Amino acid sequence: MASMNITVCELNDDPKAFAEDWQALAAHVRAERSQLVLLPEMPFAPWFALSPRYDAPVWQAAVRAHEAWLSRLAELAPATVIATRPVNSGGKRLNEGFVWDQAEGYRAAHHKYYLPDEEGFWEASWYDRGDGSFAPTQCRGVKIGFLICTELWFMERGRLYGKQGVHLLVSPRATGKPTVEKWLVGGRAEAVVSGAFSLSSNRFSRAADLGGQGWIVGPDGQVLGVTSRAQPFLTVSIDLAEAENAKKTYPRYVLD
Repeated sequence: MASMNITVCELNDDPKAFAEDWQALAAHVRAERSQLVLLPEMPFAPWFALSPRYDAPVWQAAVRAHEAWLSRLAELAPATVIATRPVNSGGKRLNEGFVWDQAEGYRAAHHKYYLPDEEGFWEASWYDRGDGSFAPTQCRGVKIGFLICTELWFMERGRLYGKQGVHLLVSPRATGKPTVEKWLVGGRAEAVVSGAFSLSSNRFSRAADLGGQGWIVGPDGQVLGVTSRAQPFLTVSIDLAEAENAKKTYPRYVLD
């Protein structure tokens, strides 16, 4: 199986700074010939889950902002783009993980199921749980499993994804600055239990104390690189055969 250039990032929460980050990210993706770009969790509007009280106009504004930005994903082409966005679907408000590429356009892939509800992250107060499905999605012959932010901590989901043959675990995040190292530990553990590459991109905000630090981790938990304020974009060429071979080794082969 061929190698693949993967890009992760940290993007500003402030709309003006985000617009500048986007232009720089597009230039980076072109220069690095990225084939897949992972964006943070719901990146196209300011983080709204700071308040425990749901605000319909704020939610609808975030939905519209993400809808408007979908047309700009082509600026990262020919790379495949992965992220999440707020949607209204079936009478519910949901956090929808999606995959986009030039050939097939937009595809919904997963709805966030595990929702925190605490200071700064009142997500269960703002939107509903998904249906609990954790099924891989296919893209360019690559199997991808979504673990959106808090879902990363449910290791049984990563192990199940591994048994389904995923090559990449993708974790778009909105997580705080004080916990960035803890999240990287979680990403490394998920890589080990699944035998897949673990990828994450995070939002950055001083006002909301969102900490940035995206990562690319190999199937045995080795950190291949992390982003920072000085280097907010990271591209690594990975060999997808490593994820195939890792499934045959400890602890992945051990029967449940």
